[in-house]
Amino acid sequence: MSLDSAEYPAPGTADGTPRADANVLVRMTGSGEPEERIHTAEGTRPTAGKGRVLLEVEAAGVSYAEVQMLQHLHPFPPKFPFVPGYDLVGRIVEVGPGVTGWKIGDRVAAMPRQGAWQRFVELPAKTLAAVPEGLDAAVAVALVTNGVTAYQMLHRLTRLQPGRPVLVHGASGGVGALLTQLAVHHGLRVIGTASPAKHDTVRELGAVPLDYRTPDIVAAVRELAPEGVQAVFDHIGGRGLDAGWTMLARGGTLVSFDSSVAGYRPGQWFRPHVPALRRTVVRFFARLLGLTRGRRMSMYYVKPGPDFNTDYAELCRLAADGVLNPRIAGRHPLRGAAAAVRALLDGSSVGKHVLTP
Repeated sequence: MSLDSAEYPAPGTADGTPRADANVLVRMTGSGEPEERIHTAEGTRPTAGKGRVLLEVEAAGVSYAEVQMLQHLHPFPPKFPFVPGYDLVGRIVEVGPGVTGWKIGDRVAAMPRQGAWQRFVELPAKTLAAVPEGLDAAVAVALVTNGVTAYQMLHRLTRLQPGRPVLVHGASGGVGALLTQLAVHHGLRVIGTASPAKHDTVRELGAVPLDYRTPDIVAAVRELAPEGVQAVFDHIGGRGLDAGWTMLARGGTLVSFDSSVAGYRPGQWFRPHVPALRRTVVRFFARLLGLTRGRRMSMYYVKPGPDFNTDYAELCRLAADGVLNPRIAGRHPLRGAAAAVRALLDGSSVGKHVLTP
């Protein structure tokens, strides 16, 4: 669902237009429902400090990280109230003292993990990656956290040879859809789980769809890949990681890159992530003892740095060449942030929701 900004009058002005020097921002004030805990406010435009730049945001991503934060179930929970927003694309409007390599007008991407849901954001210059002119802002921001996560899991963590079968859970989601496209482009045979309503989308991406609610999903995967899959990419965690481990072929890799928070009480911030951590440690030592048939399990967490910038540049190239087509589930104004999170919670979205200040 894409929402028009006219539905959400801007704070602080009679006609709904923010002041030129105003910093419209979104605050998350506590655990609960998005409509009750996500609010728009107007603040002072920041200035760029030493080694930092000020960006005017073109697009900011909405992700399950914000859902986890809203329920106080994120592994690194910020203190309420705070401005959410894991990733963004924007243009530099002010350069602080000591900054080299960037200038006013440059288009950049960043992954601050929080703080992106506002009109102006001040960030360290060293955390920025270049964004090509002409690339749609929503597409560009979809490639930041989601895209780099997918690319690095495939090309830096597993490094599979073309022709091998892999399983992608949530193949129609923000990360899953990009991972599926990258894997197909690399020549891998992809099995993608999704709800039946999204199976046509999974087929369009080049994968074989499989209902994630299949009672014996291990047997279903084995029918499609009798010798097992070379990689399982899991964003759910919990007991599903045991099924994923069973699906692996000799020498295969199980990658856990997120954890479902369903069923946990708000405030149990680390508990959803313990099952994946425990299984990773146990299987690491089992592998050292030669008990895993060469299989391994790894937890993945995207982080900025030189590899991030290199991989993001490659993703932008693939998008410009038409190899990647990031699905944009909805474009929302900042004042529609709560509705964007609600749409994500409803589970019917295909692709990424984006805020466009």
